[in-house]
Amino acid sequence: MKNNRLGLAVVASGLLIASGGAHAIDDQRRAAIERWVDEVFQHSTLTREQQIAELEWFARAAEPFRGMSINTVAEGLATHEYERDVLARAFGEITGIEVTHNIIGEGDVVDNMQTQMQSGRNIYDAYVNDSDAIGTHIRYGTTINLSEAMANEWADFTLPSLDLDDFIGIQYTTGPDGSLYQLPTQQFANLYWFRHDWFQREDLQAQFRERYGYELGVPTNWTAYEDIAEFFSVHVQEIDGVRVYGHMDYGRRDPSLGWRFHDSWLSMAGMGSPGVPFGNPVDDWGIRVDEQSRPVGASVSRGGATNSPASVFAVTKMVDWLRDYAPPEAQGMTFGEAGPVPAQGNIAQQIFWYTAFTADMTDPGLPVTDDEGNPLWRMAPSPVGPYWEEGMKVGYQDVGSWTFFDSTPEDRRTAAWLFAQFSVAKTVSLEKLLHGLTPIRRSDIFSDTLTEMAPRLGGLVEFYRSPNESNWTPTGTNVPDYPRMAPLWWQNLAPAVSGEVTPQQALDNLAAGLDNLMGRLARANVFETYAPLLNDERDPEFWLNEPGAPKPRLENERPAGQTVPYDQMMEEWMAAGTRY
Repeated sequence: MKNNRLGLAVVASGLLIASGGAHAIDDQRRAAIERWVDEVFQHSTLTREQQIAELEWFARAAEPFRGMSINTVAEGLATHEYERDVLARAFGEITGIEVTHNIIGEGDVVDNMQTQMQSGRNIYDAYVNDSDAIGTHIRYGTTINLSEAMANEWADFTLPSLDLDDFIGIQYTTGPDGSLYQLPTQQFANLYWFRHDWFQREDLQAQFRERYGYELGVPTNWTAYEDIAEFFSVHVQEIDGVRVYGHMDYGRRDPSLGWRFHDSWLSMAGMGSPGVPFGNPVDDWGIRVDEQSRPVGASVSRGGATNSPASVFAVTKMVDWLRDYAPPEAQGMTFGEAGPVPAQGNIAQQIFWYTAFTADMTDPGLPVTDDEGNPLWRMAPSPVGPYWEEGMKVGYQDVGSWTFFDSTPEDRRTAAWLFAQFSVAKTVSLEKLLHGLTPIRRSDIFSDTLTEMAPRLGGLVEFYRSPNESNWTPTGTNVPDYPRMAPLWWQNLAPAVSGEVTPQQALDNLAAGLDNLMGRLARANVFETYAPLLNDERDPEFWLNEPGAPKPRLENERPAGQTVPYDQMMEEWMAAGTRY
């Protein structure tokens, strides 16, 4: 991103940083830069001299916008609260641009974004929007193409040390045209969580071995997960006087129930096609695209897999496990209510656990940590279902990313672009990571600081250092309108969770709803590119007999359970990886 029109100066250790033009830095801002580096941004992969040089670039580049006030928005995560409480204040003192970084609900972020896209009225100057909406952004023509902007109108306002190759999630915010549409600012995965201390108990290991014929360990397939869930909920029932359960989930009819499903639950079972980051031609929503990246259907009758046998298996297991092995109150919980439950100390494992909860799991006062805050739990790769095959994604990652729209006045948009870059710059990114535990840079993940912290984070660092991390991916480019299509998941699948309809009926309704909506959007001619072109409906057997997804029903959906010792698994993971 180094541009020839920017004066470049070489600072200590060889970091190239732009001089930002002829603008001088006054004593007040220079003092602010040094104070922030020395007192707040103490953890960084850059040297002090490099940090100062990077912040001086921001001070110079922002000179045309001094005195401006801008509004940005993000959902309520610790990472974004740090951006609001610390980074916005630092940016203001260094650049003279006042940033109000609003924290609102995730659904409200999407609603405001959708309103701005449709109305052309500027609501916020920049959004932190999940990369799940990448399919939306590439199609509507209202989202700023960052690659083009950085080469043109933002050439003089793009940080020379931004180092896009250092971002671990940049592939998820890139369109089929190879252009970057969003800039990652936080990232967390959906992994398997379990009570390592319980799994290490010899009495429980012996009981499990006698009952199931194999070792109690990290499950690598859904059969083993189900066996372990049954073991703790039905046969162990109580540990140290506390009623325990072998599974945790949530099932209330609520928008967050949709996240539970479209965050790769069907692909974990093996519903889609091989391909990382996104299954090709069938993705983790079950939507098939043609060779021109045009969605052609979600229903099996159109070549999709949303209502395929693998999907039915996945939803059936979710419903059965919630009913049989989770605490009874879990069925009436939302995502936010269920998230803290494992920290209370009565859950043995959770197949679908977001690493965003890591920080909340390390308080020394919790039943799941020792007196020094060291975790009694661990996170590990998610087990996969019987339809899964090599080369498929394994699970989900949330990648909150800076997103800009052409309805924002150019000066406000450029000032917001400067703040977005500031929030991910190497000067501040490691310190931000320590507060929110949502990594975005390889250099931070492999830093000595993270090495020292690793034992207290229950496998988070090891996961992100493993080459297998790239098998956990967000929703991809096959989904043409995420804000409109995502609600269809909870609206159609909630009746299956509550037992009102069968999983097959619920998925048939979902697939039909997705197809109908894609068809209506195509007919409305709202997309500038990659518009849906639905296949004609055919007998589902035609597609089920074709190679790949959608896949026919397996005769045996419950193969033998398989587990692996946690320490062995982590050794194998790390042995497979190489330093970035």
